[in-house]
Amino acid sequence: EDIAKGGIIMFVRLFETHPECKDVFFLFRDVEDLERLRTSKELRAHGLRVMSFIEKSVARLDQLDRLEQLALELGKSHYRYNAPPKYYGYVGTEFICAVQPILKEKWTAEVEEAWKTLFLYVTRIMKKGYQEEEKNKRNTVVISSKERPDKKNTAI
Repeated sequence: EDIAKGGIIMFVRLFETHPECKDVFFLFRDVEDLERLRTSKELRAHGLRVMSFIEKSVARLDQLDRLEQLALELGKSHYRYNAPPKYYGYVGTEFICAVQPILKEKWTAEVEEAWKTLFLYVTRIMKKGYQEEEKNKRNTVVISSKERPDKKNTAI
């Protein structure tokens, strides 16, 4: 429950500080009332997915190849959702703002630096995944358009 709450706080703060991010979320882009978002089942579900990804990332810190693959796939899926990399860094900042008050005196400068480092690492790999997927889709379009015969050349 705390994890879901943290995810909701993180995204509501994200939409408060960077309202343009809402445009990426089809379900939330027209919601003006941020209080309504706090009770949104869809936002809660997405917040849980993001928090789960963060949890998996921490668990894989000693298996960087697996963490890299996880972040790469996430970047690729963000391309398919049309969620560009320019927004990725905001999530780390809002995560820190959401978690810091929960950890209270356990929060230190070292803890903050560790989270920032993790988010920089993950977002860099996500961006790479996004760009790979973008390149793959662009190449697929170019190839398929070359394979199709031009209609005016095939008229009999």
